[in-house]
Amino acid sequence: MKNICYTLLLTLVLSSCSEYQKALKSEDIATKFKMGTELYDAGKFAKANKLFAQIAPQYRGKPQAEKLMYMYSNSFYMMKDYYLAGYHFERFESQYPKSEKAEEALFLAAKSFYMLSPVYSKEQKETVTAIEKLQMFINKFPESEYLPQANKLIQELDFKLERKAFEIAKLYNKIANFESEDYEASIKAFDNFLLDYPGTTLREEAMYYRFDSAYKLGINSVEHKREGRLNTAIKYYNSFYKAYPESKFGSEAAKMNTELQTALQHYSIKS
Repeated sequence: MKNICYTLLLTLVLSSCSEYQKALKSEDIATKFKMGTELYDAGKFAKANKLFAQIAPQYRGKPQAEKLMYMYSNSFYMMKDYYLAGYHFERFESQYPKSEKAEEALFLAAKSFYMLSPVYSKEQKETVTAIEKLQMFINKFPESEYLPQANKLIQELDFKLERKAFEIAKLYNKIANFESEDYEASIKAFDNFLLDYPGTTLREEAMYYRFDSAYKLGINSVEHKREGRLNTAIKYYNSFYKAYPESKFGSEAAKMNTELQTALQHYSIKS
């Protein structure tokens, strides 16, 4: 019985493959459209995509073109080819702005760019593009049912840019190795970060590491710049403590501040 079932299944598979190959080689665009639609509905997007690619130019201007181009665009999305999905969905929305699928198409185009956004440690060009595309969608369809999703995606992308800027500033602190230029670069980077992202969830860490960089710069400074840098570091500590008196970094920061105060007493005695 098992052998019979296996034979029947194999026959069906081979028959299906044979019909697909015939459709690929056929010059009848209606045959390709019909089989492509059946494959698309069955979730076989790669095969459907090949058929759609063959007939898309011939259907331009025909009544079936709108349905075909939506399926063609979405097949790229379902295949996770987000570059082409974004391109074709945007093209669909531009060509069929009154289509009932236009809003969904533009959202999926923007989401395709979101899917192309890399991890925060890499170059963030695609992230910036994705934010722009999502904002364009929101501006065009402010009452869209996809609005909550679009806003959530933008928040995720914004945080990725925040994290990128934060890690760059932190990197200066880690690689400094007592080089004043690196500590100064770290302080400047954290200053810019706190200005650019005033509501960031990384604010506490950023203020601590800014103080840490100022502390290391002051303690290890050349003599003729040391007093001024010690005072600057103490100012950063006061700002940090005022903002986060119960910080998880509080104990370590307090020890560093005590060392700064002790070092500064030397200049009070001299004067």
